[in-house]
Amino acid sequence: MPDPLYDDLFRHIAACRNAVLPGGRALFLLGPHRVGWLQRDLAARVMAGGARRVDDAIVLDDAAMLEPLARRLADDGAFGWRGEAFDVRTSPDGPALARLDRGALPAFGVLSLGVHLNGIVQRADGPWLWVGRRAKNKHMDPGKLDQLVAGGVPAGYTLDETLRKEADEEAALPAALVQQARPGTAISYAMLRPEGLRRDWLRCYDLDLPESFMPRPVDGEFEAFELWPLPAVLDRVRRTDDFKFNVNLVLIDLFLRERLIDPGSTTGQRLRAALDATAY
Repeated sequence: MPDPLYDDLFRHIAACRNAVLPGGRALFLLGPHRVGWLQRDLAARVMAGGARRVDDAIVLDDAAMLEPLARRLADDGAFGWRGEAFDVRTSPDGPALARLDRGALPAFGVLSLGVHLNGIVQRADGPWLWVGRRAKNKHMDPGKLDQLVAGGVPAGYTLDETLRKEADEEAALPAALVQQARPGTAISYAMLRPEGLRRDWLRCYDLDLPESFMPRPVDGEFEAFELWPLPAVLDRVRRTDDFKFNVNLVLIDLFLRERLIDPGSTTGQRLRAALDATAY
């Protein structure tokens, strides 16, 4: 039978999982560790920078060479340089093997970790959600709707440390409040974007906020914040692409957990299975 709600929401999951691997790419290894995927043209440039080919893989034996190699490639126009180092890992809980600039992650197809915070206000008529409007000068998805707090995990940071840093920088959330955030679902996807292959793993957090709290844009990430009833958020996600691409997945997870979508229904079970499938 047709399932319009599933179809309306699943399209967001499918959009974030549009990458087929290897898809013409070469596996990229640091020593024995599988860390990424390289398009053919970049693979040749990485080999010219000191890597070697082993069967269908490109191997860089010295992990310490990765960061300066990426800097040279960025200077030659292979990708943009963001000036923010991320740890290179084989899996979300694996050890840091090297560092790579954020702008190089999609080009190398390297796994990136992030945190997303649902800022929830519990009212008599049900849960309400703080929604951010991204600044129009943002590098990624300018002007789109977003969560209260979200960000990638920089090199040397834990998930919780990143959450506290981003909460302070983006929304002036006091540390005492952020400490009450509840870690929840992990969501992953492999997505082709104009900047390359995004292999992202996101840890979702929920935070119940008092009605008296008003978030305030601090670092220019957001233009403003608005408090929306959660059913209105569901309607917007269902009908439009107004939210940043990966935020839709975090919100679908929240709709299931808050039972706006019955998790025991056929629709709910299918959405949960799609969200929980490992993509990294």
